[in-house]
Amino acid sequence: MRMSKLFVQTLREFPSDAEVISHKLLVRAGFIRKLTSGVYNYLPLMWRVLKKVENIVREEMDRACAQELLMPFVQPQELWEESGRWNAYGKELMRLTDRHGRGMCLGPTHEEIITSIARDGLKSYKQLPVNLYQIQSKFRDEVRPRFGLLRGREFIMKDAYSFATSQEELEKEYKNMWDTYTRIFKRCGLETKAVQSDSGAIGGSVSHEFMVITDTDAGENDVFYCDGCDYSANSNHAVSVLPETITIGDFLSPEIKDTPNTRSIEELCEFLKIQPSIIVKTLVYIVDKKPVLALIRGDKQVEETKLLNAVGGTDIRIATAGEIDEMMSVNGFDSERGFIGPNGLNEYNGYKVEIVADNSVKELKNFVVGINQKDKHGVGYNWNKEIDLPSNITDIRLVEAGEFCPQCGKPLKVTRGIEVGNIFQLGTKYSKPMNAVYTDVDGKTKPYIMGCYGIGISRTAAAAVEAHYDEHGIKWPLAIAPYHAIVIPVSTKDELQMKVAEDLYKTLLKHGVEVVIDDRDERAGVKFKDADLIGFPYIITVGKSITNGVVEFKIRESYTSSETTPEQAAESVITAVCNLGKI
Repeated sequence: MRMSKLFVQTLREFPSDAEVISHKLLVRAGFIRKLTSGVYNYLPLMWRVLKKVENIVREEMDRACAQELLMPFVQPQELWEESGRWNAYGKELMRLTDRHGRGMCLGPTHEEIITSIARDGLKSYKQLPVNLYQIQSKFRDEVRPRFGLLRGREFIMKDAYSFATSQEELEKEYKNMWDTYTRIFKRCGLETKAVQSDSGAIGGSVSHEFMVITDTDAGENDVFYCDGCDYSANSNHAVSVLPETITIGDFLSPEIKDTPNTRSIEELCEFLKIQPSIIVKTLVYIVDKKPVLALIRGDKQVEETKLLNAVGGTDIRIATAGEIDEMMSVNGFDSERGFIGPNGLNEYNGYKVEIVADNSVKELKNFVVGINQKDKHGVGYNWNKEIDLPSNITDIRLVEAGEFCPQCGKPLKVTRGIEVGNIFQLGTKYSKPMNAVYTDVDGKTKPYIMGCYGIGISRTAAAAVEAHYDEHGIKWPLAIAPYHAIVIPVSTKDELQMKVAEDLYKTLLKHGVEVVIDDRDERAGVKFKDADLIGFPYIITVGKSITNGVVEFKIRESYTSSETTPEQAAESVITAVCNLGKI
């Protein structure tokens, strides 16, 4: 490709609406352009990257004996009703109606469609196990699209689905996909960590996310991990052993104390001269319009996904001050945020108040708790005496760095991660409600045991930028770079420079190298900046030193350069490209 013909427009400045480096660089380097909120045009450079990621995914999935198909982007309402997700999925599901009044949706995922395909085509145990996959555009109507391709509304994804006759078969395929994902991301130039995670709207009992570990702002989730063993988990799934602390208060008998203007844990601790670990903190949430009280130790925070799962909801938010005031009034109290407690809050907005207690509060004695009276708290309280211990006691706590690993007991560390892939053990979550069954060896019908395995194609490309960049621009891993190399003649008016550059260009093309020659009549500085910004892995510059038989050979990843002969520069690139298939 000649740079004069390449459809690319680089920008001098970063886009004003970009927050993370991948978004900034992909726009500035001419890879993507925003169409509307969370939706982007993939320009020629980006499309080449995405196709390379797709091809790596396709090669490894085929190697793992999965079979590719393609399912429709638009899906019928009735299949989602069969699975029970039409009303449960939430506002991220883009619903629409066709001209005949039939309900449809834009596919955010394809569990219902693939299950219906299996239901029609996999009738006998002799056809199982099987793994089917596709590479397809998806759409989720994110409430706040951000981070460019990392959290858009429309995106490209590989999703695979396995069908088995037993849990053992499912676990074998789960391991197969785990190993396949490890190879895929390594080939894409990404180091990933597989972490335990929440299954979210997909469902299932076991799931892991493949995270690109990053210290950039693009990291969506905290990842907790242990150096002493292989434990690692997303923040919404992580568990830990708490360090020993004070859990028994000094208040030897229950009483109500005046605690004026103590609306925060810090203010209450200062006023009563106590540690936060003997306070039962009560937080009010609204889950699918229903009121939920979360009880947790005063020195800990609620992890909202865990709370959501504890009550079986799909949408969660903290209650507003107005909603809390109304709840107090409905239940006969004159109180406000900061003095809330579980006793006496029975209903709100036509729903019974559900109470969930974190495991951290079970062992507390002589503790402090709100009693729904402004400027007052109960002290010296105990469970099932002054206050009832809720029946729903579970882990709703956000883990913190320094707490102890649940497997080996060493302190946990925390970092940030970008999710690029996920694997789920679905079991019969979809096959049972959709009556997707096969006939076993004894002639009995049984539901498939299913697994689900996703990779974000566009997210993987963006994550590669987050992991490979410097102040000059992108540093694409060779395997997914839009082009392997660029040849830059410093002056297009210099006959010798142009001849050597053209010869290099033709030699590289002949040996299968994807190469660009910058034949533009531009200043050398413009050419160099564009080459660095776009991120060509190898940059060969033909300048005045060609009169001495040498060119500059630059490796973009390390940003190092050396003088060498044109033949040696070409050989270095050809060898690197030939070795790609050996990873």
